[in-house]
Amino acid sequence: MFRARADFFGSAWSWRAPLMAALALFALAGCVVKETRPLPKLEAVQARQQIPDAELLDVSVQAFDTNIPPGLADNEEALDKRRIYPEVRRAESRLLAARLKSTLEESGQWGAVRVVPEGVKFTDVLVSGKIIESTGGRLELEIDAGDAMGRVWIKDKRYSGDADLGSYKTDAAMRARDPFQNVYAQIANDLMAARDKLSPGERGEVREVAQLRFAQDLDPRSFGGYLQTDADGLTRVARLPAKDDPALTRIGKIRERDAAVIDTLDGYNEQFNEGMFDSYAGYRRTIREEMEKEDKARAQATTRTVLGAAAVLASILVSSQCGSTDYNCQRIEDAVRYGGGAGGVAAVMSGIKKFADAKTAAQSVRELARSFESEAGTQVVEVEGRTLKLTGTAEEQYREWRRLLATIYAEETGGVSPAVTPPAATPPAATPKAPRT
Repeated sequence: MFRARADFFGSAWSWRAPLMAALALFALAGCVVKETRPLPKLEAVQARQQIPDAELLDVSVQAFDTNIPPGLADNEEALDKRRIYPEVRRAESRLLAARLKSTLEESGQWGAVRVVPEGVKFTDVLVSGKIIESTGGRLELEIDAGDAMGRVWIKDKRYSGDADLGSYKTDAAMRARDPFQNVYAQIANDLMAARDKLSPGERGEVREVAQLRFAQDLDPRSFGGYLQTDADGLTRVARLPAKDDPALTRIGKIRERDAAVIDTLDGYNEQFNEGMFDSYAGYRRTIREEMEKEDKARAQATTRTVLGAAAVLASILVSSQCGSTDYNCQRIEDAVRYGGGAGGVAAVMSGIKKFADAKTAAQSVRELARSFESEAGTQVVEVEGRTLKLTGTAEEQYREWRRLLATIYAEETGGVSPAVTPPAATPPAATPKAPRT
C-alpha cells in the first residue's frame, strides 16, 4: 500500500509540477509592483545678461496640430484604442502651446512670445507643432521652427517624456511645475541653441526681414524691391527704405495695430489657459490613474486567463498514474484533478473580471474626455476709436482682422485693398463690405 502511494506521488509529480508552477506564476502576477522613481528635472537655460533690443527676437508659437487622423475622426472606438479624445486634443492644441510659451518667456532669452493663430506669418521666429501622444502619463510633440528669412531651426523633431509624478501630488505642485516641463525645456533649449548660431548682425537682419515681409504683403507696390532670395533660398534685405519714408512710418503703425490684435488673441488664450488649468490638471492626473488601472487590469486578465486555462487543461488531459484496482490512489488522483480544475476555473473567472475592470476604466477615460471641451469666443478690439468685432475661432478671428487691416490701410493711403474685393460669386455691381463697427 505504502509503495503504491509512493509510486503514485513519484509519477504524478511529472504533471503536478507544471500545474503548481503555473498557479505560482498566477499568484505572483498580481503581486508585481512597478517601481517608479522621480524624474530628473530639466530647466530652460536662463539669460545671464540683458540682450540688446536689436538682437531680441520675437517668437510666435502657433496652436499645435491636433493630429486627429481624418479617416478616424468619426470612429470613436478606433480613437479610444489610440487614446485620442477629440475634445481634449482641440483644447490641448492651445493649452500645450501656452505651456511652451511660458517656458520661453521665463527663460528671458526672447522678445515678445505669443501663442498665435495659424494665419500669423510675418514674425521673427515661428514655432509650430503636432501632438503625437498626450496622456496623463506621457507627452510627445513634433516641432518645427524657423525664422523670417526662411532659415530652418528645427525640422520634424520629436520631443517626448514621461510625466513627473511629483507634480500630480497636489494642486499646488501642479501649478508650480507642469508634469511635462522637461519636454518644454528641451524645446526651449534647442531654440536657444539655434539662435546662438546666428551672429548679432544676422539676428538684426531677421528682424528687418520680418518687418519688410509684413510691409510687402500689405503694400507690394511700395515695398516690392527691398527683399531678395539668395542662392541658399534665404530671404535677405536687398536695400532698406529711408528711415523717414512716410510709407514705412505708416506700415510701422499698422504693424503695431496688428501686434495689438495678436496680443488680444494671445490674452484670450491666456484666459482660456487659466480658466481651464484646474480642470485640465485634474483631468490629466485622473486619466493617468485610470489608464494605469486599465493597463494593469488587462495585463492581469491576460495572465490569469491563460494560466487558468492551462491549469484546467492539465487537470483534464493528464493520463492516470494509478492501477485499476488501487482505489486509494484513484481517490487521491481525483482530488488533485478537482483541485487543479477548480483553481484553473477560478483563475479564468478572475481574468474575466479583470477584463471587465479594464473596460470600466476605459469607459471612465472616455467620460472624462467628453467632459473636457474647448470653447470659441467673440473678441471686441478697439483700434484708435474704431471698434472691431471678431467672431469664431482664433484662426477665423485673425483672418477677419487681416481683411479689416487691409481695409484700414487702403483708407489711409487712398488705395484699394484686394483683401476687401467682393468674392467671385458676388455680382460685379456689388460694393465692398465696410468694416464692422
